[in-house]
Amino acid sequence: MAFNSSSTKIKIVDQIQVSPPPGSVPDSSSVPLSFFDVAWLFTGPVERLLFFSLPISTVDFISIHLPCLQSSLSETLRQFYPLAGRVRPLPNPSPDNEFEFYYCSNDTIPFSICESSLDFDRITGNEMKDLIELKSLVPQLPRTNDGTIPLTAIQVSVFPEKGISIGVAIHHVACDDSSFMHFVKSWAASHRVGPANVSGIPTPLFDRAAVSDPNHLYSKSLSEMKELLSKGPPPMSDPPLKQSPQLISTFVLTREKINTLKEGLSAKFHGQTLHCSSFTVACAYAWVCLIKSQEMNNHNGMTEKSAHLLFSVECRSRLEPPIPAGYFGNCLRPCFVEANLQELHLQGGVYTAAMAIGKAIRGLEQGVLEGAEGWFRKILSLVPNRPMSIGGSPRYRVYDVDFGWGRPVKVELPTIEKTPGTISLSESRDGKGGIEIGVVLPENEMQQFGLCFSNGILDV
Repeated sequence: MAFNSSSTKIKIVDQIQVSPPPGSVPDSSSVPLSFFDVAWLFTGPVERLLFFSLPISTVDFISIHLPCLQSSLSETLRQFYPLAGRVRPLPNPSPDNEFEFYYCSNDTIPFSICESSLDFDRITGNEMKDLIELKSLVPQLPRTNDGTIPLTAIQVSVFPEKGISIGVAIHHVACDDSSFMHFVKSWAASHRVGPANVSGIPTPLFDRAAVSDPNHLYSKSLSEMKELLSKGPPPMSDPPLKQSPQLISTFVLTREKINTLKEGLSAKFHGQTLHCSSFTVACAYAWVCLIKSQEMNNHNGMTEKSAHLLFSVECRSRLEPPIPAGYFGNCLRPCFVEANLQELHLQGGVYTAAMAIGKAIRGLEQGVLEGAEGWFRKILSLVPNRPMSIGGSPRYRVYDVDFGWGRPVKVELPTIEKTPGTISLSESRDGKGGIEIGVVLPENEMQQFGLCFSNGILDV
């Protein structure tokens, strides 16, 4: 299949700046970073694309819908106003406080309105498409030369007479996926029912005092990251001979297949303590498919003994004392999974992977902050081994976002392309309990992944 990125034409129609309503928030405000936040200081934005069916012309969209989108975003920023600001280094830092979120009254969120010539039905399908096409719909955070980090950008793209996409980019230092969706759903509810009628969504809590740091993890983590970054990025063990175009596809693991995997896992390891969740078996299935899809590009054969998987664990309810659900920021820790690579290739490899994942999750019972001082060093040490990592989660309910146009027809997480081996997870749009798995790979690996995914359920 040939992919032509020339179809990614997009026209910028307007660019505006959105801020909280005048006088609704402090003229200036600052919030310190927690040790969970500083872990993402030197990364980039989380980017999501939400597609909605809306048959309307660009002119009519701008006159009918844009004013309300803009005003509802402004009203949402009454409570989420730090997102209009930036992170800046403190002029007089201390070991436990070197950076802060800072907002002042002239800070705004850049909001672009564009028109896309892409085929809306194709771009919102699950089939392979050129990643460049999706990236044309993703907003870019402003660039600065003063050492500060702008936090948020938004782009709305109109597909005339078909639909729209809303692209949201928020720098990871500001929040995790849970808080990202908290903001998006608050904006959607404000647009749908008006800010005075929004209910059922908690008020965001930005107070970093909610996260205690008795062991000075802030200074230890920041010092460790600076040391690691000064040495440059770790080398890849097997660099590709030629950079192939990256494709993105969505694979759906149905509720029936998930149940089959759970039943098989329980039968194979009968009597053993299992963590047999939908998340566990979905990750295991995707992990084995990814390993097999990458075999053809592994010029040295299977010389490694172990395969690795990384995913983030939500810590709000696991900390002592627990953090309120409305806490806005980062509250994640990495979970490390290791399994024998040869065993993952054998029949039953998916069950081997699921057992390893479940074991790692159960290990969190020893303490969610156990080993925190070495997290980042361990992550970077695994990069040459091409670990699979996971973005998103079905628990975030991305298809529940409702601006008043109905459920999204598609939600994408194009951020996964920034780290090779990363997949995305979300609940399936049909609401039947399945899981959508987003994958970015070169075409030959994508085809192999698809074959494994389609046929492997009969031979796991």
